[in-house]
Amino acid sequence: MRMGRLIVYFSYNQSHMKTIFTFLLICISFTIVGQTVTANQVLEKAIAYHDPQGNWQTFAGGFTVVLETPGGKERKSTISINLPEQYFNVSTIQDGKISFREIRATNCRFSNEDTTTTETTTSDETCERTVMFKNYYTYLYGLPMKLKDSGTHIDPIVQKKNFKGKEYLVLKVTYDEAVGSDIWQFYFDPTTYAMEVYQFFKGPDETTGEYILLTDEVEVQGIKMPKDRAWYYNKDDGYLGTDKLLQE
Repeated sequence: MRMGRLIVYFSYNQSHMKTIFTFLLICISFTIVGQTVTANQVLEKAIAYHDPQGNWQTFAGGFTVVLETPGGKERKSTISINLPEQYFNVSTIQDGKISFREIRATNCRFSNEDTTTTETTTSDETCERTVMFKNYYTYLYGLPMKLKDSGTHIDPIVQKKNFKGKEYLVLKVTYDEAVGSDIWQFYFDPTTYAMEVYQFFKGPDETTGEYILLTDEVEVQGIKMPKDRAWYYNKDDGYLGTDKLLQE
C-alpha cells in the first residue's frame, strides 16, 4: 500500500516537475525573443553584415555611379577613394562635359567645366566644394560603418517602424553642429540587419527632407554597398532620381 502511494507520489511529482520545467523553458524563450536589443548591438550587427571583414577603415578602391533623374540627362561619376592616404577623386561626365575634383590630404585639384582648365590649391574656400563631394560619397557609400565616426550621436532607444509595408529596426542619429544639423533615421532588416532605407529631416519637421530606398547590392572591396539608391521627398513621395552603382 505504501509502495503504491510512493509510486503515485513520485509519478505526480515527476509530472509536476516536467510541467514546471516546460513552463520555465517557455518563459526563457519569451525572454530571449522579446528582450530589448540595444542601438549599439543593431549597429554592430549591421556593420558585420555590410563589412564582415572590417575593410572600410583601410578602404582603397573605386566604383562608378550613374545618376538618372526624371527628364534630366544622365550623369556618370567615377569615384576613387583611398582612406589611408586621405585621397579622393571624382571624375564626372554629363552632357558631353568632363570635369574632375581631387583631394589628397590638404591639397585639392579641380577642373572648370566651362574652360577645361585645371587649378591646384590649398585654399579652404576654394577646396570647399571638393571636400563636400568627398564627404558626400564617403558618407553614403561608407554606411553604416560611418555611424561610428566622432561627432555622431545615436539614440540608445531602438525604434520598430513599418515603412512601405515592412517592419524595420530603426536608429535615430544626430550630429555635432560642426558635422551637420539634419536628423537621420536608418532602417535595418530585423533578421539580416541589412540597411535598406534611410531618411533625413531638416529639424523636427518630418515633412522636410528626403528618404532613400536601397535595393540590391554590389560587393566592393569585400563591402556590401547598395546597388541602387532611389531618392524621394518625405513630404509627398515625389521622386528625385536614382544612383546606380557599377563596380569598376
